[in-house]
Amino acid sequence: MGYIKNMITVGILTMSDKGSKGEREDLSGKEIEKMILSLPAEVKAYEVIPDEIPVIKAMLIEYSDKLGLDLVLTTGGTGVTPRDVTPEATKAVIERELPGMSEAMRAESLKKTPNAMISRAVCGIRKETLIINLPGSPRAVRENLAVVMPALCHAIEKIKGSATECAVRP
Repeated sequence: MGYIKNMITVGILTMSDKGSKGEREDLSGKEIEKMILSLPAEVKAYEVIPDEIPVIKAMLIEYSDKLGLDLVLTTGGTGVTPRDVTPEATKAVIERELPGMSEAMRAESLKKTPNAMISRAVCGIRKETLIINLPGSPRAVRENLAVVMPALCHAIEKIKGSATECAVRP
Protein backbone atom coordinates (compact mmCIF):
# COMPACT_ATOMS: atom_id res chain seq x y z
CA MET A 1 0.00 0.00 0.00
CA GLY A 2 1.49 3.31 -0.98
CA TYR A 3 0.56 6.78 -1.98
CA ILE A 4 0.75 6.77 -5.76
CA LYS A 5 -1.87 9.30 -6.86
CA ASN A 6 -0.75 12.48 -8.59
CA MET A 7 -3.51 14.68 -7.21
CA ILE A 8 -4.63 15.19 -3.63
CA THR A 9 -8.41 15.00 -3.42
CA VAL A 10 -9.82 17.73 -1.21
CA GLY A 11 -13.09 18.51 0.50
CA ILE A 12 -13.94 21.94 1.89
CA LEU A 13 -16.52 22.36 4.64
CA THR A 14 -17.59 25.81 5.78
CA MET A 15 -19.43 26.01 9.07
CA SER A 16 -21.76 29.00 8.97
CA ASP A 17 -25.37 29.25 10.06
CA LYS A 18 -25.89 32.35 7.89
CA GLY A 19 -23.91 30.94 4.97
CA SER A 20 -25.90 27.71 4.98
CA LYS A 21 -29.09 29.79 4.65
CA GLY A 22 -27.66 31.87 1.80
CA GLU A 23 -27.48 34.99 3.97
CA ARG A 24 -23.67 35.35 3.77
CA GLU A 25 -21.15 34.69 1.02
CA ASP A 26 -18.54 32.05 1.85
CA LEU A 27 -15.29 33.96 1.39
CA SER A 28 -13.25 31.66 3.64
CA GLY A 29 -14.08 28.49 1.73
CA LYS A 30 -13.23 30.25 -1.52
CA GLU A 31 -9.90 31.31 -0.02
CA ILE A 32 -9.13 27.68 0.87
CA GLU A 33 -10.02 26.59 -2.66
CA LYS A 34 -7.76 29.24 -4.19
CA MET A 35 -4.80 28.35 -1.96
CA ILE A 36 -5.08 24.57 -2.17
CA LEU A 37 -5.01 24.63 -5.96
CA SER A 38 -1.35 25.72 -5.75
CA LEU A 39 -0.64 22.13 -4.67
CA PRO A 40 -1.16 19.12 -6.86
CA ALA A 41 -4.74 19.04 -5.59
CA GLU A 42 -8.31 19.17 -6.79
CA VAL A 43 -11.42 20.06 -4.84
CA LYS A 44 -13.90 17.19 -5.11
CA ALA A 45 -16.49 18.38 -2.58
CA TYR A 46 -17.46 21.76 -1.12
CA GLU A 47 -20.35 22.46 1.24
CA VAL A 48 -21.56 25.27 3.48
CA ILE A 49 -23.33 23.79 6.48
CA PRO A 50 -24.79 25.04 9.77
CA ASP A 51 -22.86 24.99 13.05
CA GLU A 52 -24.48 21.78 14.28
CA ILE A 53 -22.42 18.88 15.66
CA PRO A 54 -24.52 16.09 14.03
CA VAL A 55 -24.38 17.79 10.61
CA ILE A 56 -20.62 18.45 10.84
CA LYS A 57 -19.91 14.88 11.97
CA ALA A 58 -22.04 13.44 9.16
CA MET A 59 -20.23 15.50 6.52
CA LEU A 60 -16.76 14.66 7.87
CA ILE A 61 -17.68 10.96 7.81
CA GLU A 62 -19.12 11.25 4.29
CA TYR A 63 -16.01 13.05 3.00
CA SER A 64 -13.63 10.52 4.54
CA ASP A 65 -15.50 7.21 4.48
CA LYS A 66 -17.77 7.50 1.46
CA LEU A 67 -15.85 9.86 -0.83
CA GLY A 68 -12.42 8.70 0.36
CA LEU A 69 -10.94 12.19 0.15
CA ASP A 70 -7.29 12.65 1.07
CA LEU A 71 -7.79 16.00 2.80
CA VAL A 72 -10.74 17.78 4.40
CA LEU A 73 -10.31 21.44 5.27
CA THR A 74 -12.94 23.04 7.47
CA THR A 75 -13.42 26.73 8.11
CA GLY A 76 -15.39 28.31 10.91
CA GLY A 77 -16.58 27.29 14.33
CA THR A 78 -13.17 27.06 16.03
CA GLY A 79 -13.61 29.92 18.49
CA VAL A 80 -15.35 30.16 21.84
CA THR A 81 -18.88 31.32 21.06
CA PRO A 82 -21.68 28.91 22.02
CA ARG A 83 -22.19 28.02 18.31
CA ASP A 84 -18.47 27.21 17.73
CA VAL A 85 -18.62 23.40 17.75
CA THR A 86 -16.33 22.34 14.90
CA PRO A 87 -13.57 21.00 17.22
CA GLU A 88 -16.07 18.87 19.16
CA ALA A 89 -17.47 17.38 15.95
CA THR A 90 -13.98 16.78 14.58
CA LYS A 91 -12.75 15.10 17.77
CA ALA A 92 -15.79 12.82 17.68
CA VAL A 93 -14.87 11.43 14.24
CA ILE A 94 -11.06 11.40 14.09
CA GLU A 95 -9.12 8.31 15.14
CA ARG A 96 -5.79 10.04 15.76
CA GLU A 97 -5.07 13.68 16.54
CA LEU A 98 -2.20 15.64 14.96
CA PRO A 99 -1.59 18.30 17.62
CA GLY A 100 1.61 19.55 15.97
CA MET A 101 -0.36 21.04 13.08
CA SER A 102 -2.82 22.80 15.40
CA GLU A 103 0.03 24.03 17.60
CA ALA A 104 1.99 25.33 14.61
CA MET A 105 -1.03 27.27 13.33
CA ARG A 106 -1.68 28.82 16.74
CA ALA A 107 1.99 29.67 17.28
CA GLU A 108 2.25 31.47 13.95
CA SER A 109 -1.07 33.24 14.47
CA LEU A 110 0.03 34.46 17.90
CA LYS A 111 2.73 36.47 16.16
CA LYS A 112 -0.07 38.48 14.53
CA THR A 113 -2.83 38.61 17.16
CA PRO A 114 -3.28 37.64 20.81
CA ASN A 115 -6.74 36.36 19.85
CA ALA A 116 -5.05 33.28 18.34
CA MET A 117 -4.81 31.78 21.80
CA ILE A 118 -8.58 31.26 21.87
CA SER A 119 -8.54 29.15 18.71
CA ARG A 120 -9.61 25.57 19.43
CA ALA A 121 -8.78 24.21 15.96
CA VAL A 122 -8.15 20.46 15.77
CA CYS A 123 -6.23 18.44 13.20
CA GLY A 124 -6.45 14.69 12.91
CA ILE A 125 -6.84 11.54 10.86
CA ARG A 126 -9.93 9.48 10.10
CA LYS A 127 -9.13 6.31 8.17
CA GLU A 128 -6.87 7.68 5.39
CA THR A 129 -8.19 11.26 5.48
CA LEU A 130 -6.39 14.22 7.01
CA ILE A 131 -8.86 16.67 8.59
CA ILE A 132 -7.75 20.21 9.44
CA ASN A 133 -9.88 22.85 11.17
CA LEU A 134 -9.20 26.42 10.06
CA PRO A 135 -10.61 29.67 11.45
CA GLY A 136 -13.59 31.38 9.86
CA SER A 137 -12.15 34.58 8.39
CA PRO A 138 -10.44 34.70 4.98
CA ARG A 139 -7.33 36.36 6.44
CA ALA A 140 -7.03 33.79 9.23
CA VAL A 141 -7.56 30.99 6.69
CA ARG A 142 -4.68 32.37 4.57
CA GLU A 143 -2.37 32.70 7.57
CA ASN A 144 -3.17 29.30 9.09
CA LEU A 145 -3.31 27.25 5.90
CA ALA A 146 0.03 28.73 4.79
CA VAL A 147 1.59 27.27 7.95
CA VAL A 148 0.55 23.66 7.26
CA MET A 149 0.68 23.59 3.45
CA PRO A 150 4.40 22.69 3.28
CA ALA A 151 3.70 19.51 5.27
CA LEU A 152 0.46 18.41 3.58
CA CYS A 153 1.85 16.23 0.78
CA HIS A 154 4.23 14.40 3.11
CA ALA A 155 1.56 13.95 5.78
CA ILE A 156 -0.90 12.51 3.27
CA GLU A 157 1.74 10.16 1.84
CA LYS A 158 2.42 8.84 5.35
CA ILE A 159 -1.28 8.53 6.19
CA LYS A 160 -1.73 6.50 2.99
CA GLY A 161 1.04 4.14 4.09
CA SER A 162 4.09 5.30 2.15
CA ALA A 163 7.11 3.26 3.24
CA THR A 164 9.60 5.90 2.09
CA GLU A 165 11.90 6.99 4.87
CA CYS A 166 11.18 10.52 6.10
CA ALA A 167 14.87 11.47 5.98
CA VAL A 168 15.28 10.32 2.37
CA ARG A 169 14.46 13.05 -0.11
CA PRO A 170 14.60 12.66 -3.90
